[in-house]
Amino acid sequence: MKVVILAGGFGTRLAEETDVRPKPMVEVGGRPMLWHIMKIYAAAGYNEFVIALGYKGDVIKSYFLNYYYLRNDITLRLAGGRVDVHDGNQEDWIVHLVDTGLNTQTGGRLKRLAGVLGRRRFMMTYGDGVADLNIRDLVAFHEAQGKLATVTAVRPPARFGELRFDGGLVRNFREKPQVGEGWINGGFFVLEPEVLDYIDGDDTVFEQAPLERLARDGHLSAYRHETFWQCMDTLRDVRLLERLWATEAPWKTWAD
Repeated sequence: MKVVILAGGFGTRLAEETDVRPKPMVEVGGRPMLWHIMKIYAAAGYNEFVIALGYKGDVIKSYFLNYYYLRNDITLRLAGGRVDVHDGNQEDWIVHLVDTGLNTQTGGRLKRLAGVLGRRRFMMTYGDGVADLNIRDLVAFHEAQGKLATVTAVRPPARFGELRFDGGLVRNFREKPQVGEGWINGGFFVLEPEVLDYIDGDDTVFEQAPLERLARDGHLSAYRHETFWQCMDTLRDVRLLERLWATEAPWKTWAD
């Protein structure tokens, strides 16, 4: 099963970083966010990726074109231009880099990938969110539901700390808990090929008409993920992910 990662948006809410690179290439712990997401899937045995490029897609292409050399020690023989690579551990990934247009919406990007995906089930997520998600359990849930689409539902992290009172005393203090109520789209979809038929073209926002129609048709199930999930919308989010990577990194489901 191929894994689609949407990596073509402008990332305007993270302009401090995205003026020079696309949001999925913003680094956490010295690695692009895109790499972290791919490692989550690869840890579950899914290692063929389709990256939907758009804004500054050349940065992502350059990263993967040079990945082998950048991740290993090399010896250069300048007289003849020979490069000897001292091979180390490498990810056994297949990466399709597909230009899906600069201004194409999320649904349009998926529609443009139809030729690469074929008429087979695939997974899809965004290039700016990580989770301690069991991908195998997600796929098994989708298969059991028998629907065209499964979205991973998550509880959004609160922006502020929570105080609970007992009269004039603070009974409980929690710094930035998960919201107690409400679920949001956390990405990490499993999709049947028929989902592409719900998308009209480049201007279609996947999270609007297609998902709304799938829900009305009874073909959208939700896999509820109760534990860690974090998106990277702002510089504050980047700093949070950096701190987590330096300490616990809940989304690190793979071995070094």
